[in-house]
Amino acid sequence: MAYQSPLITVMAKAASKAAVALIRDYNEADNLVSSMAGAARFVEASRRRAGETIRRELARARPDFSFDEPADGSRWIVSALDGVSNLVHAIPHTSIAVAVEMTGEVVAGVVLDPLRDELFWAERGHGAFMHSRRLRVSRTRSLSGSVLAHGDGVPSALGIARLLKRGPRLRCLGAPSLDLAWLASGRLDGYWADGADPDSLAAGTVLIQEAGGIITRLDGSPPGTAPSSVLAGNPGIHGHMLRSLA
Repeated sequence: MAYQSPLITVMAKAASKAAVALIRDYNEADNLVSSMAGAARFVEASRRRAGETIRRELARARPDFSFDEPADGSRWIVSALDGVSNLVHAIPHTSIAVAVEMTGEVVAGVVLDPLRDELFWAERGHGAFMHSRRLRVSRTRSLSGSVLAHGDGVPSALGIARLLKRGPRLRCLGAPSLDLAWLASGRLDGYWADGADPDSLAAGTVLIQEAGGIITRLDGSPPGTAPSSVLAGNPGIHGHMLRSLA
């Protein structure tokens, strides 16, 4: 049985509490898709409520942690609803992501898929898990036949052309934190995004690293705590992606 530290437990509890309303709201959004404007307003209100719930729970459990950029100490990084456009269209691929940064390093994170009831979590030095199952990235070594996901933003048309010549299968799933969790679990072989919300990438960063993968910015530099671009993959795929997309 995987041991969840008090820190992971706090984040998982906050995400799960927000998920109750998100599940209900997804079912309601499914009835609103004929009116995109109405669905968008409804989902934005849902995202705001989820954020308030998560922040309230986290602040209650760890009042000494910040939600802003700290000079030192610890802060929460929250993406209360990742995959907003998916939820507007009643596409069941959305997530809640919470991470914690300590002295300039993301040390733990959780990603909850509320619609599939899958909780992904990782803590620096202690591995990555989905519920109690240990996660490892895939063993795919060739881009040919690999499954790569990408977010919004294209590094360069030339880079994409080079990548496509190598024969990967591409997916645009629309929820960066959940996409990274799927990569950590071996469901995807690689992922890239340019211009993503850094808050949606933080938890996935530690998940990928603890599952044995590699995650950098698109130029190959370390991701840091607030990357707007990201390139992630298993050790056999990351280098091929980097050389193709650079």
